Parts: sequence; C-alpha cells; structure tokens
Amino acid sequence: MEQPHVRLWVKYETFVVGVLQIPPPSKFSMHYLRKMATYVRTKGGDGGYPRLSWPMWRHIACGKLQLAENLAWLYFETFDILLERTAEERLQWAEAVSHCRSEEEIDKLKNKLSVDTLQFLLFLYVQQLNKVSLRTSLIGEEWPSPRSRSPDLDVKSNSQSKNMDDHNHLAFVLSHLSELLELLLDPEQLTISAHTTHDSMISAEAVRALNFLIEGSIGRNEAIYPVHELALWQPILGATGYSKLSKMFHFHKLEAWLRSVLRPNPFGTAVCFQKGKKLAWAQQVEGTTKRAKIACNTYTAPKGHKVVIMTQVYKQTLAKSSEQLVGAHVKIHRCNDCFIYLLSPLRSVSIEKCRNTTFVLGPVQTTIHIHGCDDVKVIAICRRLSVSSSSSCTFYCLTTTRPLIMSGNSSLTFAPYHTYYPLLEDHMARTGIATIPNYWNKPICIGVDNNEIPVYRLLPPRDFYVFVIPFEMEGDTVEIPGGLPPPYEKAIKHREQKIQNWQKTVKEAGLSREHRKLFQNLVEKEFCEWLDKTGHRQQLDSLIPVPSSKQTTS
Repeated sequence: MEQPHVRLWVKYETFVVGVLQIPPPSKFSMHYLRKMATYVRTKGGDGGYPRLSWPMWRHIACGKLQLAENLAWLYFETFDILLERTAEERLQWAEAVSHCRSEEEIDKLKNKLSVDTLQFLLFLYVQQLNKVSLRTSLIGEEWPSPRSRSPDLDVKSNSQSKNMDDHNHLAFVLSHLSELLELLLDPEQLTISAHTTHDSMISAEAVRALNFLIEGSIGRNEAIYPVHELALWQPILGATGYSKLSKMFHFHKLEAWLRSVLRPNPFGTAVCFQKGKKLAWAQQVEGTTKRAKIACNTYTAPKGHKVVIMTQVYKQTLAKSSEQLVGAHVKIHRCNDCFIYLLSPLRSVSIEKCRNTTFVLGPVQTTIHIHGCDDVKVIAICRRLSVSSSSSCTFYCLTTTRPLIMSGNSSLTFAPYHTYYPLLEDHMARTGIATIPNYWNKPICIGVDNNEIPVYRLLPPRDFYVFVIPFEMEGDTVEIPGGLPPPYEKAIKHREQKIQNWQKTVKEAGLSREHRKLFQNLVEKEFCEWLDKTGHRQQLDSLIPVPSSKQTTS
C-alpha cells in the first residue's frame, strides 16, 4: 500500500504580515546574522538564548548592527504582531500600557518582553525578500523609486508586491534554504569559516523554529501540521535524516527532504484567484463589473488561512459583515471610484493601486498596508498601518502602534477614527485591540526620501467630520470607541451649535408658507450642487437598494 505523501508550503502570513515593505538594513546579511546567532548563545540565560529579550536585542541592534533604537523596536514589534497570542493577552498588554504615566514606565514594560531566539533570526533573514538587487535594477526590473501613475487599470506593474506573491515566497525560501537552516545550527556544527560539514547535525528543537516559516499536511488529510511534527513522522524518518539515538537531524538530508516536498501554498492568493468562490454581498449596486473579480477561499479554508481578493472593481458600493470574513487576509487591488465596507474582524488587509475609493474596515488584527494608491480614504482600527508610494490619501485610524510612512509618499493626512457600527466593540474584543494606546497622530517615517520635505499632516479640527455608516445592524456599540480627541470634539460641538443657531434663525424669521417653500427649494438646490461638486452624490445614489432579483445576500 502506497504511503501517504507529505506536502509542505511556505506560510503566507509570515511574509504578508512579517516582512516590512522596505529594503532591509545592510547588516541583516548572513554574515552578521551568523555572528548574532553565535553571540546570543554565549549569553544564554542573560536574555539571549533560547529566548531573546528586548534589552538584549536592543543591545545587539543598536550597539553591533548600528540601528536606531526606534528601528530596532519596529522589527521586534513586527515579530510580536505575528505571534499567536489570545485576544485576552493582547488586551492585558494594552491595559498595562494604558497604566503607564511616562515613557520610562513603558520602557520598563518593554523590558519584560522576549521572543523565540531562533525564530527571530529567521524573521530577520526573511526581511531580505525586499532587498534591492543592483543587477535587476540596472536592467529595469526593480528600482526603489515612486511608481508610475498610469490610469489604465489593465496595465500590469513592472514590480508587483513581493510580500503578497506567494509564489515569490516559495522561490525565496528555496533559494535561501541552506542559509536559513544554517542559522539554526549550533556554532559547533559549523567550520571555522562558518560553513556546514558533511556530518553537521541540527537539533529537533532547532527544527521547531522552522514552524515560523513552513507548515504542511499529509496526503488528502485536511489537517495542517507544523513542519517539525511532519519531519518527525515515523514513516519518513529516514528521508528527513532524524536519528532517534542523538535526537537530531542530519543537516543535508533534512535540507534535501524539505526541497523535495515544498510546494505552492494551497491557501495563497494565486490558488484563491484561480479556484476561489465568488463572495456574496449584502449590498451591491450596478456598476462597471466586466473586469471585476472578487474571489475567496473562506468557505473551505481552515482558520488562519482565509483569503479574500478584490480586483478591478469600478464605481461600486460593496458592503459585507459575515463570519466568512472573520480572520481573513484581504487583498484589494486596482479598485476605482468605490465605497467598500468590510465590517467584520479581519486578519490583515492590503490595498494596492486603488484610486478615489473609500474603505471602511472592521478591526484588523495585524496590519493594513496601502501601496501605490491615490486619493483613497481608509477608516479603520488596526494594530499596524503602513503606507508606501501613495499620494493624497487620508487615514482615519485607531492604531495601537505608530503608523509607518515608507518611501514614495506625498500629501498624506492622518485623523482620529471617526465612526462606529453596532458590532464594533465586540469585533475589537475578538481581535484583542483596545482604545488605548492609540498612536494615530504619531507616524514614523522610515523611507529614504522622507527627510527632505514633510509628506504628511494631521487633519485640522476645522476640517473634521464624523462618518456615518449607512447600514442597520444589531449590536451594542452606540458611539465612537474611546471618543474623540478634545480639539476634534470641540470642533464637532461648535459646528452643531452653528446648525442649531441657524435652525433657530430660520424658525424665528416668520416666513410665510410661500417664502418657506422658496427658501427650501433654494437650500435643496445648493445642497444638490454641493453633492455634485464633492462627488458625494455617487455615494448616496449607490445606497439605493437594487431590485430584489438582482441583489445578493450574505
């Protein structure tokens, strides 16, 4: 009887969420990571190995790799976002931070944090995914400059996002597998020149660190296992090079086995786009849909592997709140002149090459990344928001980490989160996001071109308005979580007072019925002209329900 085969794939989330979309520091090379791997082992219980503490990483990053402390924390924090923590654990951390009254107290709290050393080394290594190649830049395939702004939806970009391309994830791991495994070796298993020998062995505990990168399944079994469990599966121990006597793997046999069974991710964007089902919408109106494609694997994918793709949606209003969206990775690509509402707790969101579109999102457990967009509005609560190669975009956000402004941006605006829907606080609790800390107004610029001229501003309170989500839902949330910052709250109350004063003036004017009707027509005419001028008419018209025969349900 034929033995069921093992199939492995590279974890989608590790690259989508874990790899920052900037070229890595030059000292994240294999040469320096080998030195770090050796150094942390000598420190052992002093916060180096097997758990790497924040103070030890800060010491290595700032003292030996010459990173600025805020950049060192950025990488440590990004890795922490990837970790599987419960919502309760995340909320406990948020509560602890909210009790801190100074930066010094927050630093003391950070000093208690630690991560798996070997997994963190792998995390630092895979940042090379976005390393700019001199060779490819010279032949025109890759260049770290702002994108060309073509209005043509069908023109393919010369530089697709490496982070979202799961075929690229696999190619990267296969190309660098030897070095990735070498980082897991005890220094005694390497030669003086830091290379493996024919007899190099890697411990079972070290192989466990590969769970950060790789997972898989057996035969047609739908269960997903971490790679270290599959490597220890009894029927294939000979192929993986595991010795029960030493409880270690033969390095070269393990590498050969991994290469032989690594395959494309069955839950990645490529497979979802080819085989995924069409997602049903609670609200969808007529628009230009010939080129649009909305696909998902959420009906069949296990927890943590849901993917939703929306591409080339044009002049549409789409809305959905559904268990099918919960915990999904969402990729939105080339959507123009749309209003898109995804009112469920999401895992991650990527918005690429969209124009003149408003996105209203449920709480995002990890990251929202905006790339190559013009004139978009993003209204969201998330753990991390980052933006690159975008212009004239506005972000109304509540974010528990500082927003990241990368290269190629201009005219960005940040404002406080300004809306709610009935299930919002319940969704926040499910994602482990609290209202404090909230760093919406403290972006950090990490792009190489952000030192010349300011690329962002904070929205002036006089230009601030609250946003009303125009759908009825059941739930307990009746106000904006955490409220508004005092200057914005004051601006809203001042505007409300002006409206009340105007209504009082009209009421006391003593207009006749004929004059009231004339005045009402004049106001309506001015209002309609304002709707046309601002483009809000499209949004209002798109909310008119379509005939029941055409409307989809969630």
